[in-house]
Amino acid sequence: MNKRARIGVFGFFFLNGFVMGMWAAGLPGLNERLDLGPAKLGVALLLVSFGALVSMLVAGPLVDRWTSRRVCWIAGPASGVVLLGPALAPNYAMLCVMAVVFGLGLGCVEVAMNVHSVEVEHAYGRPIISAFHGTWSLGGASAGALTALGLRLGADGQVLLVVAAVTVPLLFLPAARLLLPGRPAAASEQGSGGGGMGAMKWGLVALLGVVAFAGHLSEGAAIDWAALHARWVLDADPAAAPLAYTVFAVAMTSIRLLGDPIRARLGAVRTIQLAGGFATAGYLLVLLVPNIVGAWIGWALAGVGLATVVPVVFSAVGAAGGSVGRALSVVTAFGYSGLLVGPAVLGFVADRASLPVALIIPAVMAAVVGLAGTPAIRAITTTAPEKVPVSP
Repeated sequence: MNKRARIGVFGFFFLNGFVMGMWAAGLPGLNERLDLGPAKLGVALLLVSFGALVSMLVAGPLVDRWTSRRVCWIAGPASGVVLLGPALAPNYAMLCVMAVVFGLGLGCVEVAMNVHSVEVEHAYGRPIISAFHGTWSLGGASAGALTALGLRLGADGQVLLVVAAVTVPLLFLPAARLLLPGRPAAASEQGSGGGGMGAMKWGLVALLGVVAFAGHLSEGAAIDWAALHARWVLDADPAAAPLAYTVFAVAMTSIRLLGDPIRARLGAVRTIQLAGGFATAGYLLVLLVPNIVGAWIGWALAGVGLATVVPVVFSAVGAAGGSVGRALSVVTAFGYSGLLVGPAVLGFVADRASLPVALIIPAVMAAVVGLAGTPAIRAITTTAPEKVPVSP
């Protein structure tokens, strides 16, 4: 039963990443079809994020009330169907409305599948979450590759989005059938104590949220600015500059796919300490070594460190016991806010000062991962129920 559920969660993460990848890969075509331009496209992206944040906060209580399995059954297929909205939007006004709806679908399935992942990990009794997040990255990469192949073969970008929106919901159904049945025993036995936040106090939830925020902001900085830093600051060749992001992405995905045995061996506390240390060292290398090779090594180290932040934090929420939907939704929203705030803040600072000065912010946030994560994870490990995989 547990192995079947694990396969089902792998399916949810891959398909969710695939939907996100199709959306991202389809943005250039959407921009051309509706003649949007950077400003309008930026508003649409912001509305997607707004919708996702709202639904994340709503999805937590729903998961606690109806179980993550039931919410996954609904939210998974729905997250694919709502891709039809942006794909078929006839004008900018309708795109804005559909962008919010698309975000609502993404946020809901994000919380539901992550809650189920911690429930499956709890059933296994050992770390398995990291590989799920690596599979999410593979889903996004697959969508990008299929979109590129389809466009090269002459397919219309809008048609590709429509086909994905119709097909993906059907693929979610067999994955949903494999999920754990009903409410996990741990949740049923422990109840939902802790003042409506599972077995966790608000302060601990907020501290884990800070860790998630810091990790996501540092990750978003690498995604948005690594290649630009290589080109603008290091004067790298146009063909070499994008490799700055590539090495970050490859390092992050590889560690996420291989990170569960590492966490099992080192323990959650040591893992979060190393995560913050590697990520901080990576950013310092990027900032202090004035050549492209040093930047590549720095971005790779940052990717290695940041890869384990989300799996460790989410696993810790599950380890606290009780119904974790509301707590995980709050932590997820914190993290997602980091992805939202990061690009805007860094862009503002880079415009007023310089990009190297702006990148000091994610470097500090990388340090916060270890500094705030250590006491938070340690507090949970000292009170976590027996057999939960967060041993110090």
